[in-house]
Amino acid sequence: MITEPGLRDRKKAATRAALSSAAARLARALGIECVTADAIASEAGVSTRTFHNYFSSKEEAVLASFEESVTLWIEALAARPADEPILDVLEDLVVEIVSGSGPTASKTASIWMLSDASPALYRDAADMHQRINRAVTQALAERTGTDVERDLYPALLLGAVAGAAKSVIDIWSGGKSDASGPEELVHDAFRQIRAGLPAPPPRL
Repeated sequence: MITEPGLRDRKKAATRAALSSAAARLARALGIECVTADAIASEAGVSTRTFHNYFSSKEEAVLASFEESVTLWIEALAARPADEPILDVLEDLVVEIVSGSGPTASKTASIWMLSDASPALYRDAADMHQRINRAVTQALAERTGTDVERDLYPALLLGAVAGAAKSVIDIWSGGKSDASGPEELVHDAFRQIRAGLPAPPPRL
């Protein structure tokens, strides 16, 4: 039997979510180095002591926001029509991430970039990335009817799609792309994935 969480548990979950969202907002606006536990608590409307009841560091709070976004992304993946080709589904979801059109898209992309730029955040992200990779690989296996323990496909699919998303974010944020927007880069990336990544023609 599945029971609804009690009021106390819901309040605790809401406080944790408010703190992680506040941490992510401040990190995006100021850079993780300039963020403090006091500032996060103030942004969320709670005491610093309350912050430390939920998180051991500002990095943990920022990454919790990212992990929550990935959970919503997995739910969005599961909600798509069962007969929709997996690459079509993933292409649409990656477009949402890089364009900021989804409910957590801009947050996901920006925290991804922050974790690359901050050594402390990147170091603390190692365990989280392992959890996320396991969860997303399992979701892809269920979606494609493969076995996460025996089949390469879900892990290879995750690697290709995550690599495409990160490459698009890196290239677009660098400001040197001729594309009309990050969405165009996503469509180009998936076109190349579908084609088996053939060697590109030489530049003129």
